[in-house]
Amino acid sequence: MRVRVQREDFDPGAEIAALTDGRTDIGAVVSFTGLVRARNEAAGVAAMTLEHYPGMTERELERIVAQAEDRWPLQGVRVIHRYGTLYPGDRIVLVVTASAHRAAAFEAADFLMDYLKTRAPFWKLEDREDGQTWVAARDSDDTAAERWRNTPPESA
Repeated sequence: MRVRVQREDFDPGAEIAALTDGRTDIGAVVSFTGLVRARNEAAGVAAMTLEHYPGMTERELERIVAQAEDRWPLQGVRVIHRYGTLYPGDRIVLVVTASAHRAAAFEAADFLMDYLKTRAPFWKLEDREDGQTWVAARDSDDTAAERWRNTPPESA
């Protein structure tokens, strides 16, 4: 399964092993693990609650993964995103890309994170020292995702 949305924690090493075990066509694996920070902007964060629409969120994540697979020659992809209440230091998201060559694996992982940040339908409510706050998208995230529109896909 390429995409999972789950409440439970995940083991990045086990996910990479599951993706690569027995494979001889993979020359590069890139992984990114996102964690809950104890500070966001100027405020301390005690917890973050992620909400989503089951079904719709998974379909959108699959669509984002399909876009990455259209752009780069990937031998494997894993995207795991958690929901529920998480605390500083908890893992939120895992992206793993595998390809014959490192450039495709790095670029695809970067693309996936940029698109997850801007297009994945999650709602984040932070419990901060100054009260509860819904986390809005940042201009810097939109700018990061926008650069892919002007980058031609790599030929497979």
